[in-house]
Amino acid sequence: MSLPEEEPSEPEGSGDGQGASPAELSLVPARMINEYLYCPRLAYLEWIQGEWAPNVFTAEGSYAHRRVDRHESSLGPPEPEADRRELRSVTLVSEALGLIAKADLVEIEGARALPVDTKRGKVPQVEEGAYLPERAQVCVQALILRDQGYEVPKGALYFSGSKKRVNVSLSAELQRTALGAAQALRELAAGQQTPPPLVADPKCDGCSLAPLCLPDEINLLCGKESESPLRLVRPPRADAQPLYVQEQGSKLGISGDRLVVRLKGEQIGSVRLEHTSHVAVFGGVQVSTQALRRLAQSERVLAIYSAGGWFYGWVQGHQRRSLDVRRAQFRTADEERGCLHLARRFIQAKIANQRTLLRRNHPGQITRELERLVTLRKQARHAENLGSLLGFEGMAARIYWGAFPGLLKEGTRFMPSGRNRRPPRDPVNAVLSFLAALLTKDALLACSFAGLDPSLGFLHQPRPGKPALALDLMEEFRPLVIDSTTLRAFNTGNLTERDFVFAGDLGTTLSGSGRKKVLGSYEQRLGQSVTHPVFGYQVSYRQVLSIQARLLGRYLTKEVPEYPEFLTR
Repeated sequence: MSLPEEEPSEPEGSGDGQGASPAELSLVPARMINEYLYCPRLAYLEWIQGEWAPNVFTAEGSYAHRRVDRHESSLGPPEPEADRRELRSVTLVSEALGLIAKADLVEIEGARALPVDTKRGKVPQVEEGAYLPERAQVCVQALILRDQGYEVPKGALYFSGSKKRVNVSLSAELQRTALGAAQALRELAAGQQTPPPLVADPKCDGCSLAPLCLPDEINLLCGKESESPLRLVRPPRADAQPLYVQEQGSKLGISGDRLVVRLKGEQIGSVRLEHTSHVAVFGGVQVSTQALRRLAQSERVLAIYSAGGWFYGWVQGHQRRSLDVRRAQFRTADEERGCLHLARRFIQAKIANQRTLLRRNHPGQITRELERLVTLRKQARHAENLGSLLGFEGMAARIYWGAFPGLLKEGTRFMPSGRNRRPPRDPVNAVLSFLAALLTKDALLACSFAGLDPSLGFLHQPRPGKPALALDLMEEFRPLVIDSTTLRAFNTGNLTERDFVFAGDLGTTLSGSGRKKVLGSYEQRLGQSVTHPVFGYQVSYRQVLSIQARLLGRYLTKEVPEYPEFLTR
């Protein structure tokens, strides 16, 4: 089908990101019937899986609904002699039909009722006056009103862009279509099988869930290529950035819609909650219960670090997404072959990216080391068990860290023993460890928002308090983000000895000024654009991390045949 100029209604801004419970699944929402007719996968991801993401269209939808959503009304039985009245934001329920709807407006005169649904945009130029998904949604509202005893001869749609109302004829065919979609949704919920993505369909262009659904990427990995180029993945909150609070003795609170940081009663910073992707606090920073509650309600994570940058853990609200991806993750984790296959993929990619970093940046002759890394990557691909795979990884690490000092400018302090930790004994290792803690946090967030359990890994074995899957996911990004950022920080002279605290046997740590510089360098690196080696478009490293987590979930649920490694050329 060809897509009209104004698309029907997914981006209306009425989702809450919460999957339906078994009890709720007995009542199919009218809005989900709209979305099923628009795209079955969209309805499944939002209603069953609990996925939700805002975009410009959902914001426009919320603005168009601002008047009708202001006051909720309740609907009583028909009163044939009653005067004309208008009810706004009315919840309509029919147990007999198994349907539920939120009517924006119901105009009642005696026993007659007219449901009116508000839509963003302009009236589309089609014969019926509106697209099928929108007409079906208001049809469901009419059917529920009829079930409650009202006479409903027609429905109506109000388009805020045109400021015009369009009448909807409640034909028998439209009623069959709406009720058929409701039954199809119930069957989808019972089968727990995600519908396949649309192929090269323009509907995906305006869909807020496209960055989570990944239709083009999944189709490409499944061999369903089209002549259309892949659409660029746009993050749901492009302007949202992490908030780092490290001023010792400061307090993070909430005031209206802003997160506010105070020190000794004086405000030292604030940021809008909607512009904050997550919050990380270091050491002696207090967080008010009110701020914690708002972070949990808005599905934003609070990451907790020691003053020196040790990652203690995270705080988040209820996981609102369906457990389907986690069930698949647990099934694979229980299979030795499944674990080994994914572990091989992570280690192969890590070794390949280590080699790329050395090849691009080492000034010396390291041909032998590069050849050895190629061999070890091949051996990792065919490792017979997890033990031998870790052995190949260890040998690659010795070669890599043996050559790593050659990437640093002369005079940079680096211990002869190479990579060391717990505690790091020199500035370079201190930065590497701090960046590893930061990347662990972001990998954990990517796993969590993809519906995965960050604690259950395939390469890293599960242990209480250990984000094993996050550590798995970040393996291929260690050379690209951690090591690359470290080299840049030292080789550009951004870090000096004054940015470190040297504590003898207790190791070396970053000072407050040093952490601030490294945090800036880290965020700059994550925001840097890179050409995706599989999909060919330009994305940031932060987006790539999210895409990889999503694709890992799709692999576990068998939507794609293989987990694609992320490799730089």
